[in-house]
Amino acid sequence: MLQNTDYKSSTSTTQAIAYKKRLNAWAIARLVPDTERVIVARFRSRSDADGYLRHLRQEIPNSTFEVVVDYQNDESVV
Repeated sequence: MLQNTDYKSSTSTTQAIAYKKRLNAWAIARLVPDTERVIVARFRSRSDADGYLRHLRQEIPNSTFEVVVDYQNDESVV
């Protein structure tokens, strides 16, 4: 079977990395003093993030957590 060799593998690799970064758009952030946020975990869906947020609030009741949209701006996605 013939393969299509008219593409650049580096481009497809870059696109795959960009797509993978977009998969985990939801995150749970822990609010720390001085209005900073520390990302605790990343998730693919909002419902997964909400479920883990409920778990964290039960396990660590004295901390403040929130669900945030975490778009990583390392490189622009076209």
